[in-house]
Amino acid sequence: MSKRDLTTGSIPQNLVRLSLPMMLGIISMVAFNLIDTYFVGKLGEKELAALTFTFPIILIIFSIIQGLGMGATALIAKSIGRNDRKKAARETTDSIILTLLLTGTFVIIGLITIGQVLKILGADGETAAMAKEYLQIWFIALFFVSVPFVGNSAIRATGDTQTPTYIMLFAVVVNAVLDPILIFGHFGVPAMGLRGAAIATAISRGLTMVFSFYILIKRDKLITFEIPSREVIVGCWKSILYIALPSGLARLVVPIATGVITAMLASYGEFAVAAYGVGSRIEFLANSVIFALAACIGPFVGQNLGKGRLDRVRESVKLSNRFAIIWGLIAWGLLVLGARSIASIFNSHEEVIATVQLFLWIVPAGFGLQGILSIINSNLNTINKPLQASVIIVIQMLVLGLPAIYLGKALDGIRGIFIGIAFTYSLGGMLSMIVNKRIMDQFKG
Repeated sequence: MSKRDLTTGSIPQNLVRLSLPMMLGIISMVAFNLIDTYFVGKLGEKELAALTFTFPIILIIFSIIQGLGMGATALIAKSIGRNDRKKAARETTDSIILTLLLTGTFVIIGLITIGQVLKILGADGETAAMAKEYLQIWFIALFFVSVPFVGNSAIRATGDTQTPTYIMLFAVVVNAVLDPILIFGHFGVPAMGLRGAAIATAISRGLTMVFSFYILIKRDKLITFEIPSREVIVGCWKSILYIALPSGLARLVVPIATGVITAMLASYGEFAVAAYGVGSRIEFLANSVIFALAACIGPFVGQNLGKGRLDRVRESVKLSNRFAIIWGLIAWGLLVLGARSIASIFNSHEEVIATVQLFLWIVPAGFGLQGILSIINSNLNTINKPLQASVIIVIQMLVLGLPAIYLGKALDGIRGIFIGIAFTYSLGGMLSMIVNKRIMDQFKG
């Protein structure tokens, strides 16, 4: 098994070594989505709005998958920190089996309820029909999305963030090549529009699943073909779900809130929904540095917790939080300066460009504190405090966020909605710092 020991050496250097390839991997994930957004945007405003209507649904499913990945990372990293390779392989295998079972459930439910959910989100007519066509293909390909995600989480738990990055970069390249061919029709392939974007996603994700399994089986020996007892596999699933369920369910609040925001913006017209879709993708790209750091906190904290190095756990979170604030301010400044130029890349419609510009002036004000929330959430889940981590997200979005966003809409329309989002990010970050300090002051490992 390939392993990088994160329990010794400079904490900043370890975090940088982990984060740099992880950042590239997250940027590649964002690039994957931005490529779709770019080519779909060339089809027209309706197609771009249809793609945006799929975001909340995809985010809901991915929230659970992220929870599974987080639970698997925490479990496997601790076993690796204790040098128990056999247990790490058992946990990796069982986490993938659990992912397959849950994904099958999501596929069935998703295919049955697509129409009703899109209606709730405010999609109708031709836009709803296009969004449904996209999602039907996406749900069928969901196995190709969920299994590599959890598999790559296991690889990262070993301290290797480079290999998952290479796998994700490969997917981006394949998607970038296939998108224009399948969307617009080239080389004898008929133009399939939005449906072509979904097929390109399915093919590229399917290939990543093949490569992830190859690394897990051949190189890292993290897949075992031994048949476990019922007690062993159920025990492993319980440990994963102890973190995954509260984390995944709490993360559901975010796409639900995104769905509410999308529905609110839909009342202003398709241009507002399309602009929100573009702004959200740019937001994810700008925050990729912080998301990479937050993702690396799991393996770092897990290995050090396995070795009993709580001093390194505390210091890593403190340093990461400082960096999040600095990066958040830099990103805000850059996006304010380049807002209109960035917006015009994705759509030529003046109302869309102006609304994206407004989004980029306001929402990034909360990026730094939202980054802190992501870092602390990863830390709390890894130290086996998933309920506390989940409560922070629920309070942020439901108790503080949605009321602020509704108030913003009532007072200042679209601009008020964006102000409410920035306000939500800021308060959530401050709340997470308070909770994390209290828990870490009392934490004994």
